[in-house]
Amino acid sequence: MSTAIENMVPVTVLTGFLGAGKTTLLKRILSEYHGRRIAVIENEFGPENIDNELLVQDREEEIIELSNGCVCCTVRGDLLRTLNELRVKRQQGELNFERVIIETTGMANPGPVCQTFFMDDDIAEYYRLDAVVTVVDAKHGMTTLDKQAESQKQIGFADRILISKKDLVSDEEYEALRKRILRINPRAPISSVHFGEADLNEIIDISGFNLNAILDIDPEFLAEEAHDHHHDHECDEHCDHEHHAPHQDSVSAFVFKSRRPFDPERLEDFLGGVVQVFGPDLLRYKGIIYLKGANRRMLFQGVHMMMGAEPGKPWLGKEKPETKLVFIGHNLPKEVFMQGLEQCLV
Repeated sequence: MSTAIENMVPVTVLTGFLGAGKTTLLKRILSEYHGRRIAVIENEFGPENIDNELLVQDREEEIIELSNGCVCCTVRGDLLRTLNELRVKRQQGELNFERVIIETTGMANPGPVCQTFFMDDDIAEYYRLDAVVTVVDAKHGMTTLDKQAESQKQIGFADRILISKKDLVSDEEYEALRKRILRINPRAPISSVHFGEADLNEIIDISGFNLNAILDIDPEFLAEEAHDHHHDHECDEHCDHEHHAPHQDSVSAFVFKSRRPFDPERLEDFLGGVVQVFGPDLLRYKGIIYLKGANRRMLFQGVHMMMGAEPGKPWLGKEKPETKLVFIGHNLPKEVFMQGLEQCLV
């Protein structure tokens, strides 16, 4: 890792649908003496605003320093402007923080927030997008996923998923929700969280957006892919059938794997084309690419229409080079991607 990257301020985007528990988690971060200096940017308006209960302040003031070293900032304007204000105040020694957490509003697609860190040069040079963390409500998660397309996108973007209110559902209900989340996003580790008591190490400095981070794809997802989710079984008299039916979520994931190398030019042309056509519906895509003539893996990822690649570790002598790519998106035509990638192989 270069010195420049080490000196950048890491940013966590915290998302999740209304009532999932984001504010509870943020209240804990802003009030607990955890020894970390964090700037929290929150744009969730309503009776549960953090500053209503925690802070005594001039309502016109946007940036408030807290006794535990954290900073709370309510976005009343543009996120870019707020990030630049924080940058200037930190550079001038007026504020002291080490990292930033941005809470998105419950109805928001995290995509535009993530793109902020790639599209503005000042922001891109100063801040490093570390990860998207999504909170899901165990009690209402299934219903929310059925009715709210944005909640599926929030899961699709996630690098970590925290399930709240597990104590309010049965083990079977929790497992059904976990498996559904896994189908939408197989690359984000899932853990349960009680009243916002998440281990901060699960949330910050996890390098979810770092190309050098290990590509985590849940092995259960790959096993289910192999079986195409079809399982014939007998039902007993208490079975209502409903929980056996797979949910047809508009956001889903698929994985492309091959031990054959790609032709670099063909692959570049194909990826450029699919990003132009399907970019708005491509939430996250990431993986390891085996290129013809290269003695090391290529690390690849993208968000919507912005993608990038960089050289990774060399293939070791005993290693069998392999491509492993995961695509997460909204109503993506899986066969178009799979057949197109297949045609780029040597």
